[in-house]
Amino acid sequence: MELNGESGKVTPRVRLGRRLRRLRERRGLSLRQLSEQVGGYSHSYLGRVELGDQLPSEALVTSLDQFFDSDGVLADLLEMAHDSSVPDYGRAVVGKELEADRIQVFTSSLIPGLLQTEDYARELFRTSLPGEPESKLNDRVVVRMKRQRIFDRPEPPFYWAIMDEASFKRPVGSPQQMADQLRCLLRAAERPKLTVQVLPFTEGAHPMMGGCLTLLTLRDGGTMAFIESFSSGETAELPKRTLDLTQRFDVARSLALPMEKSLGLIREYLKEYEDERDS
Repeated sequence: MELNGESGKVTPRVRLGRRLRRLRERRGLSLRQLSEQVGGYSHSYLGRVELGDQLPSEALVTSLDQFFDSDGVLADLLEMAHDSSVPDYGRAVVGKELEADRIQVFTSSLIPGLLQTEDYARELFRTSLPGEPESKLNDRVVVRMKRQRIFDRPEPPFYWAIMDEASFKRPVGSPQQMADQLRCLLRAAERPKLTVQVLPFTEGAHPMMGGCLTLLTLRDGGTMAFIESFSSGETAELPKRTLDLTQRFDVARSLALPMEKSLGLIREYLKEYEDERDS
């Protein structure tokens, strides 16, 4: 059984599986029979969900809630399970993303989460969380991809990403995965409210080295900052602290290449990865 290590409480993932099993058994259905009733999802998939070994897709949960007339209970548990896969120190910021009119991000060695491909995100989690079960890695990827829906809203936030050139030089995964990631980044830059800049090696040292910063401008005009490094993070809302962090971001922006030159540099790295893939 999967438990929260510190509290010993059953996790939302396991709770969801238990609730599904109870609903199924009350109907007197086997896993194979349930599979036939909810659109042909395999009985083995449903079994993994019941055991807490895998989170169901949102489509499956919608079908199950409708079939059992469970008033969205499974959907609520899935949402809780997604939230629980986000580190405690980052949960507040992820929640506030939905309320932000502008998101500004600086990353020193990787592509920002809201611009990552599934393969890139999975490889990043696999490397940074050694020993993490594949099912949990997949959960983390699902949550990250779900966060990207923020760009599909009728009125998406302004998004400004500045990446140190190291984000492109150091590969995450295979040359093919890096090429796919850079193509995804170039497509994202075509969005009208999205700006991408690269802080090149030629600028030398800068005040944002070794960390990642996210600045959220909320609908009430307030600013929330989030600083992340390695496996820890810190939120900041006090005016003096957010002013200092905003100033650091502004310095990084002043050192970064203009957007067109930034995209040109990304295309150069894309060609390098494509050549490496084909060699």
